Amino acid sequence: MNRIHQQRNVDELTGQAESFITVCYQELEKSQSELERRLADIHEEVILTGTYIHTEEELAHGARMAWRHNSRCIGRLFWHSLAVIDARGAETVEEVAGALLRHVEQAYNGGKVRPVITVFRSDEQPDRTIRIWNHQLIRYAGYPGDGEQPRAGDPASDEFTAVCRKLGWQGSGGDFDILPLVISIGGEEPRWFPVPPGLVQEIPLTHPEIGRFPELCLRWYPVPVVSDMCLEIGGIRYPAAPFNGWYMETEIGSRNLGDIERYNRLPAVADLLGLDRSTNTSLWKDRALLELNRAVLHSFKQAGVSIVDHHTAADQFVRFQEQESRQGREVSGKWGWLIPPMSPSSTPIWNDNTLRDLHLSPRFMYQKKAYADKLDAAAAAGPSGEADGSASLHVGPDEPAPESELQGATEALTCPFHHPR
Repeated sequence: MNRIHQQRNVDELTGQAESFITVCYQELEKSQSELERRLADIHEEVILTGTYIHTEEELAHGARMAWRHNSRCIGRLFWHSLAVIDARGAETVEEVAGALLRHVEQAYNGGKVRPVITVFRSDEQPDRTIRIWNHQLIRYAGYPGDGEQPRAGDPASDEFTAVCRKLGWQGSGGDFDILPLVISIGGEEPRWFPVPPGLVQEIPLTHPEIGRFPELCLRWYPVPVVSDMCLEIGGIRYPAAPFNGWYMETEIGSRNLGDIERYNRLPAVADLLGLDRSTNTSLWKDRALLELNRAVLHSFKQAGVSIVDHHTAADQFVRFQEQESRQGREVSGKWGWLIPPMSPSSTPIWNDNTLRDLHLSPRFMYQKKAYADKLDAAAAAGPSGEADGSASLHVGPDEPAPESELQGATEALTCPFHHPR
């Protein structure tokens, strides 16, 4: 690295660090002398090493700020309650897997779901960068079908399921197979770890009035833990930082189970209700969608698992805006993500024309899928599945991609409260 480029990197990082630390220490009500000492220490550390290390307090508050800044999340009223687990000391895939399983257990919390983030080490050493291959720590497999076997499972998981099977994992081929955890470190081969039976308390869906609803054999897992995004705090990037909130019911009923591109269960619900599907004017989709969402809310509440309905979540977002206004902070928001996918015009967000994405930092960033190169290799292999050895499941260090390069891919991703529109 030439001297000019090195100096530019030092100046850029120290500038990002100064911006973050100044706001962080103000919000933590630290003194001016503490701020000045910390900035001097960081400046010296960056000059000597090319980077700097956050204290546990800085890491925790930075992660909470990243949630507060998430323009696509409707549930930010509770940003200050985020439990931050510092796992930067994890060295092996076994240690990472153990921390991920503990995250799932602590987030579930016996049904009283807690917002939790587990932060693994930064990407300062590319040959030791930790990547979690899963989009969510818990998600169902997808099986496209092959002519002899019908499609099953979650279509959103088809690609990742194929990767898992290539690694040696085998599911039952059913609709609700929980995928394994897949982890890699630097250029090492990825490893998969099964999710222990009993860790995930899946919730079978019933309905408060429709006694035959269990005939649909629907269920869902209780906590959405987004695990493939990069956390950036003061110029330092953490490529493995899984985080969760709790579900909003439309995330499961309207999107996961209702979308045509997902489980597509609205026709089955409509048939159970005896609705006329021969014409759109019967509004069978709307009626089926409503009852499917009622079933989700009812089932989670019967199981004692935290969930929020979309009207309450929208009201909470307005309270969050008011709270931030009192602190003199403008709320970053993407309107198309914040309006719920069912009855959006009945929520206060519908008429809010002030929302804009402020691109604030700290932040959660999209990054290239850890297994993207494997998909490219598989595509190059053709129908035979062979590509002269190039389809090996080997992964190297990866830089978070610019959002402009991921414009299409990001639409398939999610924040823990709301799927994309």
